[in-house]
Amino acid sequence: MKKLTGMRVAVLAADGFEQVELTRPVKRLEREGAQVTIVSLHKGRIRGMNLLVPGKKVRVDATLREVKAADFDAVLLPGGFMNPDFLRQSALALDFVRDADLLDLPIAVICHGPWLLASAGLLEGRHVTSWPGIRNDLENAGAHWTDEPVVRDGNWVSSRGPHDLLAFEHALVALFAERMTPAIAQREVTSPSWPKWIAGGLAAVATLGLVARGRKALA
Repeated sequence: MKKLTGMRVAVLAADGFEQVELTRPVKRLEREGAQVTIVSLHKGRIRGMNLLVPGKKVRVDATLREVKAADFDAVLLPGGFMNPDFLRQSALALDFVRDADLLDLPIAVICHGPWLLASAGLLEGRHVTSWPGIRNDLENAGAHWTDEPVVRDGNWVSSRGPHDLLAFEHALVALFAERMTPAIAQREVTSPSWPKWIAGGLAAVATLGLVARGRKALA
């Protein structure tokens, strides 16, 4: 059994997210069986960045008007210079992370991502790390900042940036796995199985077709 089978993870991101801070953790989460939803400010696609160089676009699965924190079991907040700045100007994004923390959902945040938590008023007394350039911002918001690859504080895990991704991925999987419950793990088992039946039926039809052609060739 994969560690996060059935877990619903919201990745809250906007244009300007640091590309590897979204794509790499998402791939890791999906390999562990999580159901990942990219949640953003608008529909369509959002543009990633490789530091200051435009990167690839990622498809948005749902907007903040369409979902709420209670729809998920965990939250991932990637960084980037612009992404968290766009998000913290959104009342819906601020409410989303406030509700997620109130529900004690595990939250994994990296790089400039804690800017959103600061604007949401959630950093008072919390232990975090981040991209060093926003250290003062986080401390001014009441956080205890540490220059470490990963910092764990209750339902949060934070990391400094792309150079810490390996440690961050390991820590977020460990944190999310702690919150797994039988109800979450059962979701995949109880989900509709018709796609598998369709696939099986198509495979059977294809096999019958091959057999029929083989018989015709021998006739």
